Amino acid sequence: MTEHADFAHLLDRLGRAHLEKRLTRQVAHVADVLGPGLTHLHIENLHWMYWMIRKGLQCTGLYKRGQRNALSPRLLHHPLRIPNLPAAFRGFRILHLSDLHSDLNTDIVTAVSERLSGLEYDICVLTGDYRARTFGPVDTALDELVRLRAALHGPVYAVLGNHDFIEMVDPMETAGIRVLLNESILLKRENDLLCLAGVDDPHYYATDDFEKLAAAMRPKIPSILLSHTPEIYSKAESYGFKLMLCGHTHGGQICLPNGRPIVCNVKCPRSMCSGDWQYGSLHGYTSRGTGVSGVDVRFYCPGEIVIHRLEPA
Repeated sequence: MTEHADFAHLLDRLGRAHLEKRLTRQVAHVADVLGPGLTHLHIENLHWMYWMIRKGLQCTGLYKRGQRNALSPRLLHHPLRIPNLPAAFRGFRILHLSDLHSDLNTDIVTAVSERLSGLEYDICVLTGDYRARTFGPVDTALDELVRLRAALHGPVYAVLGNHDFIEMVDPMETAGIRVLLNESILLKRENDLLCLAGVDDPHYYATDDFEKLAAAMRPKIPSILLSHTPEIYSKAESYGFKLMLCGHTHGGQICLPNGRPIVCNVKCPRSMCSGDWQYGSLHGYTSRGTGVSGVDVRFYCPGEIVIHRLEPA
């Protein structure tokens, strides 16, 4: 997979400490998951469990229904209130997609592209996890991202998740998807500015760097943070962010009939596992995910294509 990476470019952009930490953990993860280590005990690597779930659903006749559910993400129009929102950004629309895992079932990109047809939005954000496994080939996932990008209009920004390797950055950006790795950019509308920031994966790689982000922030410009996971809610609030968009949890993906998740695989309060939540001055939104992970089914937990509409708090 190293043929996808320009390490000299990434070194200059990210710094040696960040790049070495990412690459060291990636190499250790692959060695561990394919060897006698403990990484394979992580939920996302329990492939025998997914095999059992799939077989159980097939035996009960529910598997096809679950697949249809997974390929029917719902479209949500969602108001997001942000303090001190500049006047020019009132009504600004952010299309939010998350956790595509598109190489598990490439039909998800087809389904999403069809739902996006005719939709109006100003920018799109992707909050991580573009491939199904946490190791191995990424070519299919990258091909599907290219196909998805062709269905999107306007600027597209992204962060990496715990399923994504740093080598994916260059081909994603070549395809027109700007990846934010503890970086921020300024969005300009008329004479007003809004800051969009993104952290590298906090869940497994722990390569989020708020000090680097803070050094580039402008206190008087409102900021929106993209993170793969809500787990950094306390840190994000302490650094003054007022709004965070994230994913990772899938909302549970397979839930009880009342929508209550069985497993979310995240270290944060259950109230932060899907939808709106509040922590101090930080307003967060956790997507249920657009795709699926492990098993290509959903029950009582539809996937999401969300258009956030910014409004003053």
